[in-house]
Amino acid sequence: MYVDVKLAKPAPGTDSLDALAEEGRRAESEGYDALWSAESSGDPFLPLVPMAQSTGHLKLGTAVAVAFARNPMSLAYTAHHLQLLSGGRLLLGLGTQIKPHIERRFGMPWSNPARRMREFVDALHAIWTCWQTGGPLDFHGEFYTHTLMTPFFAPEPSRWGPPKVYLAAVGDRMTEVAGAVCDGLLPHPFTTERFLRERTVPTLQKGRQNAGRDLRDFSISLSGLVVTGATEEDMARAAAAVRDQIAFYGSTPTYQPVLALHGWEELGRELTRLSKGEDDDRWRRMGELIDDEVLDTFAVVAEPDRLGAAVQARFGDLVERFSFYAPYDHDPAIWLPAVAELNARS
Repeated sequence: MYVDVKLAKPAPGTDSLDALAEEGRRAESEGYDALWSAESSGDPFLPLVPMAQSTGHLKLGTAVAVAFARNPMSLAYTAHHLQLLSGGRLLLGLGTQIKPHIERRFGMPWSNPARRMREFVDALHAIWTCWQTGGPLDFHGEFYTHTLMTPFFAPEPSRWGPPKVYLAAVGDRMTEVAGAVCDGLLPHPFTTERFLRERTVPTLQKGRQNAGRDLRDFSISLSGLVVTGATEEDMARAAAAVRDQIAFYGSTPTYQPVLALHGWEELGRELTRLSKGEDDDRWRRMGELIDDEVLDTFAVVAEPDRLGAAVQARFGDLVERFSFYAPYDHDPAIWLPAVAELNARS
């Protein structure tokens, strides 16, 4: 299992090129295999450029870049160029976002997200193949058409090939798309070992089989909820924060199939009901509904020196990549024993 890390949101005044380069060097020196940059309040690709120059083997990923905010050609150029700059270390993580953001924030069209995403990734591969081989570009789809590529606008081929494409997916249809046309899956953190085994992996297998492929070369990269701390007080504080996070996710109907698989449909309904209330205390009461059984099912709960073994025991045969999802204040050094443990087991 590879251990990855998410790029932290920089404090004001610390988001310089030098600071980003140092962030990459630090992640590499601490034993992380990849660093992932998100698209939230900024571009997901630009922070990876100084890291590509300051590191030698650290893989650089987007988790995620919003595909539908772009078109396949513009994204193909960006990803191809970063693949060249990084020496073949780009992991291109894509996601759809949701309809209001695509239409009202990005001013782009939204329709049939699973079909559109499958075609988007197919178009990316068609464009990259054109650049790699020098052959014609002749992609015709329902949503995207790309039929013009003259030598002046074709970049040099990548001697590392195109980047690996990961897809963020929640529902079965998008998970099946990931299996059919992508190299990896970014599951939502609101998942469990059982859900991955009984729903996610079989759906991926269906997509792969329909595409004439199998899962041997497919990667699952999970940002998993964890509860840890150096003291009992730290553990309790972390557990409370993760209970709140589970309750927040669990109140969203889209995510509730995970609860249903465990027989916790009523919990989901109650969380949704409370989330629609107006009293300021509702979020605390929602977190209190997450008992120890639910917490232990959704999160890996272990002291720092036991965390690596606990992650390996739960997900070692399921996921290729794991990053620590901790929605509470913590010293990043707290992960280092687990990183060393998991690296030793790899």
